[in-house]
Amino acid sequence: MRARRVPPDVGLRGAVPPSAAKAPRATHGQWDCGLSKKPDLVITPGSTMRIEPARIRAIEQAASGLERNTRTQQQIMLYTEHSDPQAHGDDRAEGNLTPGGITRRELLKRSGKVAVAAAVSSALGPFNIHVKAAAVKKLSFWQFYAPAGQVSSQGKWWEDMIAAWNGSHDVKVELQFVPNGEYMNGSKLQTAFASGQGPDLFIISPGDFLRYYNGGVLVDLTPYMEDAAKKDFYENVMETRIVDGKIYGLPMEVEPMAMYYGKKAFAAAGLSEADLPKTWEQLLEVSKKLTKGNQFGCVFETTPGYYQNFSWYPFLWQGGGDMVTPDGRKSAFNSEASVQALKFWQDAVKQNVSPRSALGFGGPDVVANLAAGYCAMQNVGIWGISALRENAPNFEYGVFPCPIPPNGQPKTDLGGWAFVANAKGKDPETAAKFCVWALGSMSDDSIQRVVDWCIKAKSDIAPRKSALEKATAAGGYSSGPMKIFKEEIFPTGRGEPRVPPEVYKAVSDAIQACQLGGADPHRQAAQASDNIEAYLAGYSGAPLK
Repeated sequence: MRARRVPPDVGLRGAVPPSAAKAPRATHGQWDCGLSKKPDLVITPGSTMRIEPARIRAIEQAASGLERNTRTQQQIMLYTEHSDPQAHGDDRAEGNLTPGGITRRELLKRSGKVAVAAAVSSALGPFNIHVKAAAVKKLSFWQFYAPAGQVSSQGKWWEDMIAAWNGSHDVKVELQFVPNGEYMNGSKLQTAFASGQGPDLFIISPGDFLRYYNGGVLVDLTPYMEDAAKKDFYENVMETRIVDGKIYGLPMEVEPMAMYYGKKAFAAAGLSEADLPKTWEQLLEVSKKLTKGNQFGCVFETTPGYYQNFSWYPFLWQGGGDMVTPDGRKSAFNSEASVQALKFWQDAVKQNVSPRSALGFGGPDVVANLAAGYCAMQNVGIWGISALRENAPNFEYGVFPCPIPPNGQPKTDLGGWAFVANAKGKDPETAAKFCVWALGSMSDDSIQRVVDWCIKAKSDIAPRKSALEKATAAGGYSSGPMKIFKEEIFPTGRGEPRVPPEVYKAVSDAIQACQLGGADPHRQAAQASDNIEAYLAGYSGAPLK
């Protein structure tokens, strides 16, 4: 088939002005497929395509055959003229109706077959086609696991998840790594949102939930979830991610706090499992026996931030204390329980059995502190199991519940990170769908992804009933520290509180002043309570939990 030049005014968008009709021939050329005297299919530079009525049916037939075998993510724009019959005619003008009696515009709107016109061109003639691909939208996902996290198995889980999504969706997700300490205790995330440059997807703990919910940047995920999936998450895990019955975050894990100890350090001090402390007083006494040279007896977090508050709350709750009243409207912090919890952490530093600063990225880093011999006991969450498995596989250790005060009750904090979508991001709807696809659907892949995170990539309690059942059946909690966490520690848990930043800060200041500043616990508890009370008097955000 011989291709021939056509006048440059043919196939232009809209009506052709007189000056355009006299313009020089197109530089790159326009080609007629040669099936009739008039051009049937015209492709011009800039992705302009015009289909003449004589061959629409032939093109449809050709496209029908090719459509089954052709897949393209490029877009070819289809145009039709808009004017009076003399200037290429109204859609209903004679010559613009197809043989079936519909207009070209209607045909182009409803015919998915024409959308593969690029493939048709290869069958109908030797066109020079200039295709402008549509820009692929990317959603940013900020977190501290991948692609440069400390634990390779966790990074792989994240990268595999993103690859699975990107391989089956047009809108892609791109991981952005933020160092752990900077993410949890720094201001990078808050600063990004304050400047209108927040990530499309990110992870948050309950402790910082209200900052973002009250700021109006969290998407309601409820419309994208099946009822069965909503019921599959444990209620005490979800209560701090729900407002007015709507779900704003999907947890990937549940992370109880406990105490870890090094078995060799215990043996070297003449101690055994029988000496594991059950009370605060016993913990301080055992820590004294374990403190020697460069080794401290125990480590508590000393860096101010959400994590320090999170790790301190169980000691407050053990004595019956709390930050606010059950209705969340008034302070409850000025109590004997608050005072004794503040004094306990203060005593550990004063007696020199606990350091003023932890190594690595702080209190959560069990490898840099316990495994490295910087301490013999450490207050850490369940994630420490996978960190040791990955980075200190030969280190011998054990875990035990947090010791309690006189007349206290065992308590732990059920923390954990959740996927959330930015309501002011590039594509909130797709970001929300990603969260549900990843963690919150009833599909086997979604449930297995939670299982794999909790017992393979990391070490956590699964936040979903179906996932916990599968993880248990797979032996994820059958022995060792994981068994102790699931059977002894997890049942004593309470969800990490969600409070506004101002309430968190009042408590954080009290902890810091007592632990490192030597301040009077009674005075600090009273001052923090006054600050909380003053703030709550004018608070109008979502309920505190």
